[in-house]
Amino acid sequence: MDLPPGVRSHTTQTDRLRTHWIESGPEDGVPVLLVHGNLSTGRFYEHVLPDAPAHLRFIAADMRGFGDSEHADLDATRGLRDWSDDLHALVVTLGITEPLHIAGWSTGGAAVAHYAMDHGNVASLTLIDPVSPYGFGAVHRDGTPCFPDYAGSGGGTHNPEFTNRLRDGDRGADSPFSPRNVLNTSYWNPPFRLPAEHEDLIVDEVLKSLIGDGGYPGDLVASPNWPGVAPGTKGILNALSPKYCNWSGIVDLDPRPPVLWTHGDADIVIADGSAWEIGTLGAAGLVPGWPGADVVPPQPMVTQIRDVLQRYADAGGTVRMETMAGSGHGPLFDSQAAWSAIFFDHLEQASA
Repeated sequence: MDLPPGVRSHTTQTDRLRTHWIESGPEDGVPVLLVHGNLSTGRFYEHVLPDAPAHLRFIAADMRGFGDSEHADLDATRGLRDWSDDLHALVVTLGITEPLHIAGWSTGGAAVAHYAMDHGNVASLTLIDPVSPYGFGAVHRDGTPCFPDYAGSGGGTHNPEFTNRLRDGDRGADSPFSPRNVLNTSYWNPPFRLPAEHEDLIVDEVLKSLIGDGGYPGDLVASPNWPGVAPGTKGILNALSPKYCNWSGIVDLDPRPPVLWTHGDADIVIADGSAWEIGTLGAAGLVPGWPGADVVPPQPMVTQIRDVLQRYADAGGTVRMETMAGSGHGPLFDSQAAWSAIFFDHLEQASA
């Protein structure tokens, strides 16, 4: 599918890697950086750009290992800092020096938080159904790991059939674990579906992902603790493990940019009891041997986000929280008009 009118495609070599990115708006416009999530690309944002305010310059890059950017391995021990440093390298290469508005969806939420913590010069932050401030899997409300080795998180928690179908380039719909069906049951809230051509594009973008130890899902190590696996050191699911992913430090930002948090109330990926998280799966009997809620409770992800953002507000930051009724993990898709209006208003308010 061609890019929407006014959206342009580029590939730029930075001092870190070859980066593909799309943009819209004037080259001298106010810069807005859009960061996609796991198993997605910058093109996941393209449908919201034609209706964007004309004075804003939107930049949506493919992160390493995804889309048409270089398929470089991800160092999971840095959490999402490989992503945030790659973004900063792109910003520097493009010669952007003014404060950035920066938005991150899901995994990208951790990346933009790290960008603000490590690089600063951020005019506003937008968190779209972000991963918990304490990562994904096997962690208590306050961020304390369920086990010292962070068992129950990382690359070993992936679904092998889904991963194999990614590796095989499955574009079909004959299995609940096909990428197409996972998109339609998890990325947005059924019965919402994209138009057929747009859905085909999104499936194809997902299938560009680097599959293996350095990409999705990442490597693993055996553990004596339930469910028998702990995070390795490479790849995206390990980078999301609470062992490495922690963006609660935004509370200490100075200055504190205004924050918008949008969240679909039907999100099953980032939830208090995510359908993808090991504590929830154990409690449901889908992973044998669950040691119980006192040891590995379902992770209260939304509560953790709210806790950290409340501390941010208590410390003097401005936080706007918007719950999208009936929306799933991707409100920029299944609540596009409402979400875009909130997002663009946030950008305007932060620029005033």
